[in-house]
Amino acid sequence: MTAEPCLRPVPLSPRPLDSARLSVLRLPMDDPRVRPLLDELAVEYDTRYGDLSGRTAAADELNRYPAAEFEEPHGALLVVQEDGESIAGGAFRRYDETTAELKRIWTHSAHRRRGLGRLVLAELEDLAAARGYSRLYLTTGPRQPEAKHLYLNAGYQAQFDLDADPETIGPLAFTKDLPKN
Repeated sequence: MTAEPCLRPVPLSPRPLDSARLSVLRLPMDDPRVRPLLDELAVEYDTRYGDLSGRTAAADELNRYPAAEFEEPHGALLVVQEDGESIAGGAFRRYDETTAELKRIWTHSAHRRRGLGRLVLAELEDLAAARGYSRLYLTTGPRQPEAKHLYLNAGYQAQFDLDADPETIGPLAFTKDLPKN
């Protein structure tokens, strides 16, 4: 009798974060260490939304804002590296005088479920507060339930009906007040 191969997926435990191996870098949009963030976001957007918006929608979204909007003094782009590899990141830009808009929140697909999204949010929140912003605004797509849960668990307030079908809403907006310094 021959043994049958096991067809059940073996759960993989994500490797815990080791702060000694991490660095958080403030970079300009054209820095090559940002490229993995943008490339994987384009694939993610095309995979999730290409049937709705067409296959150029990801590039259009990623090029919607000039790179200068993510530079000091009103914006920032952060990349988290582990042992020199870009594994997570995010950015913000000025939304209005008191509000920063978070954009490009990303965790490399091979490094998800390690707390990197929370780390990126915390770093962006701290930097936005240090730059004088008192509030954050962001949107995520209706086909990104993990992002929705990340923002809710991080204290962001949904600006939409949480009981409604996300596909009927469109972009899901969130806000968060920052502590006063």
